[in-house]
Amino acid sequence: MQHGSMIDPPNRFVATHAEADFEHWEWDPDDVAARDHRPVEYLTDTSRSIISENSSPDIMFRYSINPYRGCQHGCAYCYARNSHEYLGFNAGLDFETKIVVKHDAAALFREYLANDAWQPDVVVFSGVTDCYQPAERQFQLTRQCLEVALECRVPVGIITKNALVVRDLDLLREMASHRLVQVNISVTTLDTELARVMEPRTSIPAARLRAIQILSEAGIPTRVMTAPIIPGLNDSEIPALLAAAKMAGAQAASYVLLRLPLTVEPVFREWLTRTQPLKLQKIEGLIRETRGGNIYRAKWGERMVGTGPIAEQVQKLFRVFAQKYGLNRKLPAYDFSQFRPATPRSGQLRLF
Repeated sequence: MQHGSMIDPPNRFVATHAEADFEHWEWDPDDVAARDHRPVEYLTDTSRSIISENSSPDIMFRYSINPYRGCQHGCAYCYARNSHEYLGFNAGLDFETKIVVKHDAAALFREYLANDAWQPDVVVFSGVTDCYQPAERQFQLTRQCLEVALECRVPVGIITKNALVVRDLDLLREMASHRLVQVNISVTTLDTELARVMEPRTSIPAARLRAIQILSEAGIPTRVMTAPIIPGLNDSEIPALLAAAKMAGAQAASYVLLRLPLTVEPVFREWLTRTQPLKLQKIEGLIRETRGGNIYRAKWGERMVGTGPIAEQVQKLFRVFAQKYGLNRKLPAYDFSQFRPATPRSGQLRLF
């Protein structure tokens, strides 16, 4: 199994860290291979809540639902990697191989929507890790949650880079008929080989574009996300990415500049050194130029787009070609008027 990360960076919340002693593994290729190709473990999440509430001014939604923690896609750049440290794991190999599964996601979602305090709003799948990662083929938690959303007429947004989203075309088509869904598909490169090393277990670019086409033809509002843009690596692909997305039927487009918060930085650096040695200095230099000389700055209003001439160049390039291909518009508005509260698991009906 190919991994995006090949390291176990220290967890910033744990006082001690174990380092592998390679001297004793030198003549044991089986152990080395086992370390480099770890099997995926599915761990049960016993959380009693499923909806996360966001207050960041940089994020365009307030509520999100994440059926899984950790992500098998293994994207080297994933900003969510350090979230695994809250569970006692690391942001490297653990993030890709220790997948925490919220088996009760749909039931918890139903309970949340049965609460009198809930006011109709958009719920985004997924604000952190991909809701259509490979685990979804087995557990189908995203589909179960979408069934609840459709039943209760809750508007949802979906963010994914996996073509598995078209499996749920039946639900999404019906939700679209009620103006209850928007799908955002991330396409970071058209280069299949680059995608394979950068996002090892995602759908290939052609499959994602095909998913955009299938969704669009079914009448489902679909946006392409060229995210993240990595200066010196895939920024030059912006025109081609937007052209391909338009041809596939996307109605809108957006982008986010590469973000390397906390423990994401050493994971991305290791990947860059291992897979892009000839571009290493150029890419790192350009990243710093977009972050005021740093690898990352988390300032509100800057963290998604960066600052400086390089960041402005990326922004202008994106805007010009988004306008050229008619992707500089909003998707159709949601309809919040149809919401109907869920019946709680107790079966107790409402009096009014």
